[in-house]
Amino acid sequence: MTTRPLRRYAYCADGPEIYRESFAIVRAETDLSGIPADARHLAVRMVHASGQPDLVQDMRFHPDLVSAGRATLLAGAPLFVDSMMVSAGITRSRLPAGNEVICHLRDHRVEQLAAAWGTTRSAAAVSLWGDELEGAVVAIGNAPTALFHLLEWICEGGPRPAAIIGVPVGFVGSAESKQALIEHEAGIPYLVVTGRRGGAAIAASAVNALAGGPS
Repeated sequence: MTTRPLRRYAYCADGPEIYRESFAIVRAETDLSGIPADARHLAVRMVHASGQPDLVQDMRFHPDLVSAGRATLLAGAPLFVDSMMVSAGITRSRLPAGNEVICHLRDHRVEQLAAAWGTTRSAAAVSLWGDELEGAVVAIGNAPTALFHLLEWICEGGPRPAAIIGVPVGFVGSAESKQALIEHEAGIPYLVVTGRRGGAAIAASAVNALAGGPS
């Protein structure tokens, strides 16, 4: 279709105005009083991505999450993600140092590793992140098994990322994996959404806000 159809509904079609009004509504309807001041721009973006103002009630921020994550990205460290959906949601133009976004889920080795270890492809892919994971930023939005596997790898002396955004979604293992991150012995700065909620859009929105700084 090359001609505009007859307009039958009353709605805003101005992109910049939709953007402005959307964030105005988020800020008006969201109680940010329990969110650390330096993390409120992340919370706003996550609420916008989910359409759920009450999401802030389940957000947990390590006190060093924003400062550590932002400094790491400014220094050019890569971003490791658990799914192509998270990768696709990250706005490359917001990354402050042209940071590489890495996802190994489609690597040809993943299926064989998953079968050998009796785990998911998402978890197996984490093991391919390698030494570049040291001092990097991680964003997990889909697979609780990926977060569990990452934490186990770190316990075994594996590379230690600078910050972990752990918001896997689901009914099996999601809440437990996020609680494990909060309680992990390594004390790595984290962001989680406790309980079952989470997802790729929320993970990507947190990365975009962290990468772009306060807005």
